[in-house]
Amino acid sequence: MADSTRVGFVGLGDIGGPMARCLAARQGEAGLDLEVFDLAPDRVAEVVAAGAKPAGGLAELATADVLCVQVNTDAQVRSVLAEVLEVPRERPLTFVIHSTVAPGTPAELEALAAPYGVRVVDAPVSGGSMGAADGRLAIMVGGTDEAFASVRPVLDAMAGKVVHAGPIGAGTRFKLARNLMHYASFCAATEAQRLAEAAGLDLVALGEVVRHTDAITGGPGAIMYRDTTASLAPDDFWTGVFGHLRGLAEKDLGFAIEMADQLGVDVPLARLARERLGPGLGLPAEA
Repeated sequence: MADSTRVGFVGLGDIGGPMARCLAARQGEAGLDLEVFDLAPDRVAEVVAAGAKPAGGLAELATADVLCVQVNTDAQVRSVLAEVLEVPRERPLTFVIHSTVAPGTPAELEALAAPYGVRVVDAPVSGGSMGAADGRLAIMVGGTDEAFASVRPVLDAMAGKVVHAGPIGAGTRFKLARNLMHYASFCAATEAQRLAEAAGLDLVALGEVVRHTDAITGGPGAIMYRDTTASLAPDDFWTGVFGHLRGLAEKDLGFAIEMADQLGVDVPLARLARERLGPGLGLPAEA
């Protein structure tokens, strides 16, 4: 494909593999030409079967237009870039960090790559292997407008939502904020499971109810409509909505804590939520 964008993909694990397979399936319609590399040959073979070309190593991919990197650790991302920068190239390269790295790493790598004419964006993903497999990922991007534009067609082929979060590093900060809620919610779920188990309830049925209702209400994201965390004015629309929510939450959390005390179950997150939900929503302290 003479007029296509040449794309390299490194790291074909649990998330990278489905991402690359999705990209391989859509490369023709997106005007892309995909080449892949991983240290595990069987992973490469799976993506090649989906339509990609195998690369013999990073040196081959270093001359692509866009190089997507989905490896496991911060150190591995740095190692990949170091090897890429050693390779002479005749056209611009945009290095895309899909891995979740430390907040300062993207800016450090951008500064390292700039003298070589290599652009860097951080573009971590959310949506798991399921979202990766069918192109429904959310991808959060940090980088210059020019760098973002150079990778947008590639990202669109793998995602249901692409957000240009801001300058370099913004994508990573976006992902870390999102994952804070993700894993804190998991911790709250384990607390709820302990309480339900002590009450003699079916934990699998509880999980089914949670997944069913979260799909309807939006789960924790249901409260995330404001563009600020500032305190609410008395006449703000959300003051009434969140005030009602706080009343319901404090009532239900109070009952849950009472039940936990009766059953001897420790529920520190429930106690913290009862204390902090109102202020977190921007509501004034109750008199």
